[in-house]
Amino acid sequence: MRLPPGQAGRQRALTDTPVSTAPNTAPSSPKIHPFASGTSTPRSRPTTLDIPGLTSSKASPDGRIAQRDVGAKLVIVMVGLPARGKSYVTKKLARYLNWLQHDTKIFNVGERRRVAAGSTVLSNESSPRTSSENLKNDGIASIGSVLGQEIDVLPSRLAAQILLNGEPLKSPKTFTSAHSKESLSKHVDLILGPPAVDIQDPIQDHVENKDAHQDEGMDQSADFFDPNNIRAAQLREQVAMSTLDELLDYVLDQGGAVGILDATNSTLERRKMIVEKVRARAGNELGILFLESACYDNNLLESNMRLKLSGPDYKDQDPAIALDDFKKRVAIYEKNYVPLGKYEEDHDMAFVQMIDVGRKVVSHQVRGFLAAQTVYYLLNFNLSPRQIWITRHGESKDNVSGKIGGDSGVSEEGRKYAKALAKFMSEERKAWDVRQRDKALSTHFPPQPGDTTPPNPEIKRDFNTEKNFCVWTSMLKRSIQTVEYFDEEEFDIKQMKMLDELNAGVMEGMTYEEIRVKYSDEYAVRKKDKLHYRYPGAGGESYLDIINRLRPVIVEVERTTDHVLLVCHRSVARILLAYFKGLNREDVADLEVPLGMLYMLEPKPYGVDFKAYQYNGKEDRFEYLPEYQLKATDAHGI
Repeated sequence: MRLPPGQAGRQRALTDTPVSTAPNTAPSSPKIHPFASGTSTPRSRPTTLDIPGLTSSKASPDGRIAQRDVGAKLVIVMVGLPARGKSYVTKKLARYLNWLQHDTKIFNVGERRRVAAGSTVLSNESSPRTSSENLKNDGIASIGSVLGQEIDVLPSRLAAQILLNGEPLKSPKTFTSAHSKESLSKHVDLILGPPAVDIQDPIQDHVENKDAHQDEGMDQSADFFDPNNIRAAQLREQVAMSTLDELLDYVLDQGGAVGILDATNSTLERRKMIVEKVRARAGNELGILFLESACYDNNLLESNMRLKLSGPDYKDQDPAIALDDFKKRVAIYEKNYVPLGKYEEDHDMAFVQMIDVGRKVVSHQVRGFLAAQTVYYLLNFNLSPRQIWITRHGESKDNVSGKIGGDSGVSEEGRKYAKALAKFMSEERKAWDVRQRDKALSTHFPPQPGDTTPPNPEIKRDFNTEKNFCVWTSMLKRSIQTVEYFDEEEFDIKQMKMLDELNAGVMEGMTYEEIRVKYSDEYAVRKKDKLHYRYPGAGGESYLDIINRLRPVIVEVERTTDHVLLVCHRSVARILLAYFKGLNREDVADLEVPLGMLYMLEPKPYGVDFKAYQYNGKEDRFEYLPEYQLKATDAHGI
């Protein structure tokens, strides 16, 4: 296939990573090899914690991990059979690390495998590209012109490189002639070098049976994953290694802090190969953490399988037939599956085993700040269905006068909002319990044709008892007064200092117009970069400070199995919504979060369901806004 003019250097790599919220630190800083030293003795650089906004050094003035500090970075290698929740874990983990400003990206081998085998098209999500990737694509695009003809099909050994980084392909097509195929391979060798493995042509059947297979990719049923299927096994191996190369490009050359390799990696041989490639490219300093997700709870395993049936490999297929094929695939993997354990322990390798997505966690030789943060977060996972509600306090007296900060109480309008909020939460709590009971009663496994019952039901849930409901406020009057109409016998109410509004330092209690006039220079600096700006004076804070003090709140929300309502303030609500929605850094400090809005987030295996409600003061009720989208505001609010 010949790429369209001008496209060779702009192709996008696959990723399902939540958007990173941090820029790269010092992208032009010199890259130092892990073993570089002024003496004959290799130097190992110290790798203490780096926290954006809280630490600073010559190499990293903003607290982000400098590109040269390879030892502070981390490669996470997922391990586990299909339907064990690996992708669920990686997406949540990436969202958390990105929210903490540690650039993290997921590299999903399964997505690349589907593209390379011709069963799907490329994702629209982008990732940074290295100069080597551009060179490869530019070279590939020029092959057709070198031969003076259009090339319609790519040899199999190029599937991982070309089909991943080139134009979206619905399926492979045939070569125009045997001479074209031979000539293309020769020119490819000049550009890309010899193949990593000797792969037979995965599209040979298309050449021999053009009419029968003109528009089909490789079969991706259970037979595709059989080790005896040499052609498919070789393709899967090359895709895995090519994906790992992408990951290492990101961590070593593009400023990434954490790269997550999302694949089964279920054999000891595959894991050894991964370690060898990482060490060959990055030396011994780059951290490697193997993360195994195992599942022994039958209810959870069946629910995970149900989720797989709605995925890209089985989309629009009969659920009963798809389930049978998927179980065959899992059985193939099980024959060769080697869990983490003795080999890793004997070789002092860092690993974590998660059983039933957090029911039990085993860690071994976990070292380094990012690895420790990863384990800390993993210890607080749960799959319990629940709702997370976020709102600002009711209107305060300072809101009426336009003052920021302070500790005023709510206005009369604020009291109306408080009463309506308590009533609405009680109603929604009861309605949610009814929906959950109905779902539990209608769940079937194996699935029936047309069955759309949800995956991942709560394990061992007694639906005859009402789920607890926590209400958390800040320690400021306007937040506490907003929940004073909640029945403390029915709701667990607690105040948290971590939810307090951003402290404006010497500007507390001023209006923005007063700040603009009295502190014009500070006003301009803040307007230019609100995320990093810290208010001057005792107690003055930045958005990065708020992120760090909210970390225990986020972990507690992830840990709890109960409903939670967080009644907070504008800056805090912005940061909480940025976490749950995976927003990028440009949106965080300018997110529009007006008074009277109530946001609902419901964790799901595939992400987070989001709904927005607006308080109608005239009718004294909350109205659902089905088309609501989070957006930036033009105002310069705190």
